[in-house]
Amino acid sequence: MLNIAILISGRGSNMQALIDAAHQSGFPAKIACVISNDPDAKGLDKARAANIPALAINHKNFRDRQGFEEELDKKLNECKAQLVCLAGFMRLLTPWFVERWRDRLINIHPSLLPAFPGLATHKQALDYGVKFHGCTVHFVRAEMDHGPIILQAAVPVMPDDTEESLAARVLESEHKIYPEAVRLIAEGRVNVLDEKVFVTGANIALAKSSAVK
Repeated sequence: MLNIAILISGRGSNMQALIDAAHQSGFPAKIACVISNDPDAKGLDKARAANIPALAINHKNFRDRQGFEEELDKKLNECKAQLVCLAGFMRLLTPWFVERWRDRLINIHPSLLPAFPGLATHKQALDYGVKFHGCTVHFVRAEMDHGPIILQAAVPVMPDDTEESLAARVLESEHKIYPEAVRLIAEGRVNVLDEKVFVTGANIALAKSSAVK
């Protein structure tokens, strides 16, 4: 069983998807802890309700990012995390932390990277007039919203879509591919070579998603 830690800043909907997956028979990972930089994050209560150790490390209590990340790194090691999953974690991580957890730190982003990094991705997609939008699970690198892509899922953009309707449809796909990406990693089937992901024995049957190799 792979020990995973989840970092959140808010309500933790993708965290909940991972919790639900971890409760399924045969899922090869367990959630060792949930950590938030916001003591008031709603997701902390959800984690505790699921009997998962949950704690807050308030970034405002530290003089700089390095101090916050050193404490974060300490807590992750205390809970014996082997993989760290960012799930709506709204703090930019420094190169020090990213390299310390290189290829053991993943994120889900609400766009088909490399398109539309950053915030307001659904507005960007609608403004640009793309016909397909989606989400991406990737290994984290120091540059924001960059890193080897593990899984992606695409959803069609409808003529009458609003930011809200498009976001809701993308979120449904996020909740499917994030647990699947964790499963592939926990099964030892994900390898990174020359900053590209290769999945061994790939037979991924997720609707409207594909592994990027």
